[in-house]
Amino acid sequence: MLIVARSVEIHRLQKAYQSSEPEFIVLYGRRRIGKTFLIRGFFENKNCQFFQATGSQKGTLKKQLTHFTEALSVTFARGIQLKPSNSWEEAFQVLTQFIETTNSKHKIVIFLDELPWMATRRSGLLEALDYYWNQNWSRNSKIILIVCGSSASWIIKNIIYNKGGLHNRCTCEIKLDPFNLAEVNEYLKSRQIKLNKNHVLEIYMALGGIPYYLKYVEPGITAAENIQKILFDPKAPLRDEFKKLFDSLFTESDTYIELIKLISRKKDGMSRSELEVLSKLSRGGGRLTQRLEQLIQTNFIEPYIPWDKERGEYYKVIDEFCLFYVYWLSSTRSKKLTHDHWLKQMQKPIYHVWAGYAFEAVCRKHIDQVIKALHIKTAENISSWRLSTKKSKEHGAQIDLLINRSDDAITLCEIKYTDKPFIIDKQYAQKLQNKMGVFKTKTKTTKQIFMAVISANGLKESMYSEEMISHIVTLDDLFN
Repeated sequence: MLIVARSVEIHRLQKAYQSSEPEFIVLYGRRRIGKTFLIRGFFENKNCQFFQATGSQKGTLKKQLTHFTEALSVTFARGIQLKPSNSWEEAFQVLTQFIETTNSKHKIVIFLDELPWMATRRSGLLEALDYYWNQNWSRNSKIILIVCGSSASWIIKNIIYNKGGLHNRCTCEIKLDPFNLAEVNEYLKSRQIKLNKNHVLEIYMALGGIPYYLKYVEPGITAAENIQKILFDPKAPLRDEFKKLFDSLFTESDTYIELIKLISRKKDGMSRSELEVLSKLSRGGGRLTQRLEQLIQTNFIEPYIPWDKERGEYYKVIDEFCLFYVYWLSSTRSKKLTHDHWLKQMQKPIYHVWAGYAFEAVCRKHIDQVIKALHIKTAENISSWRLSTKKSKEHGAQIDLLINRSDDAITLCEIKYTDKPFIIDKQYAQKLQNKMGVFKTKTKTTKQIFMAVISANGLKESMYSEEMISHIVTLDDLFN
């Protein structure tokens, strides 16, 4: 099993594997991110006894215990049928007995996959896990306990910030994030898929950096053809994935879907106050806070503070697959689409609106690469800025990306998604001048202002670009 682009995570697992003490690893990340693949891939060629039990979504306590017993049978009893335990206390006791009778000097890995699904209501799993880790497993230097789950909020609340016996027991915390552009490119190459960076970007803006989604990309065809096959064809493998994704992560999935759709309405995202008005959760401020935090933990949205801090905290959808679904799939689920549906959509004006929005989200997700390309040493605040005005004599203005620096300067970034180098003509140069003027006037900043352009395919040199633009960030920089 070839593990691609997970060097940091592999280093942490290797450190735990070589440790002379018992290890308690907590691994979490959204559905389809590759958690199980990472653990199995890392340990498959290691000298260890590897035990894996996997939770069953919406399974009863009896079903969870039956699956656990079956896993015990396969790993420790050569497939001999064992009587299912009646409780987690009993199940962990049986596991402990098998561990104690194992003569191997090698590590013993206990991998509890999708633990949140195992922990059915009033199952007693956490209490049993608490007892057996503290009383037995933590005293055995050969043991590596790995608990894993797609529900980041459940893992964080019940394991990492556990207020009982599991408090502060975690020795290694791994949050598995989606691939970035460079990692997606590396992953596709590992599967013999050779696409240029523009095509990789197209796929990324539709599927994001989720390995399971990317495995459906086929070699020898364009990004547009792949998107058609994966998302729009009658038997497209991911056409119904959006609902399944939220159902697997949240008990009240429709509430979270509502929030995603609301926040997606605006390019700049939505403020907390707007969500309180528009969301069905408006009467329960605490519930709204909890759900927003859970969406942040699972990498669906990102909070940010606009330049004018009095506007409060804003939230933007940063998950590419969610943005794509809201724009293109939510209204087509019951329709029979043609084999060239996506190619037709790409010719419509709304495509360019979505592509600009999606590319801006990609740039924000790759902010470290952007800052490096701009040669900025330190950034105090990263946000966007917008001035809306109803006065006829005033000009409105919008800054796609604003980087407030620690060296008495501000870099304003214009983000453009075009298939050719972007051109700044006289008219557009005047627009940029007005934008900078409005920003200076309204913010009353005395800092040095720089204007930069982030363009997928660069910037065509002109007298206006040379005069106004200090730096250019291209797709090559984002892939760096």
